[in-house]
Amino acid sequence: MERDGQLQLYGVLAARLKQAHTRVANPEVPDETRRELTRRLLAVTAAAKHDLADAARRLDVLTAELDDLGIPDR
Repeated sequence: MERDGQLQLYGVLAARLKQAHTRVANPEVPDETRRELTRRLLAVTAAAKHDLADAARRLDVLTAELDDLGIPDR
């Protein structure tokens, strides 16, 4: 049963990461900002391989920053 919960969390996290990558790829984001955000997204993706809960928390912080920067969902 625990494995089912982890698979579900992984699916949710994967969808959120995909959405975050789409937001960062927005052509209106300055190149330097995009590079930094991309680096952070890659770190979250790598963390997801070892600790889903930590990766989800880190993605929450990054998503809030994207919101604060005014980077829209597409």
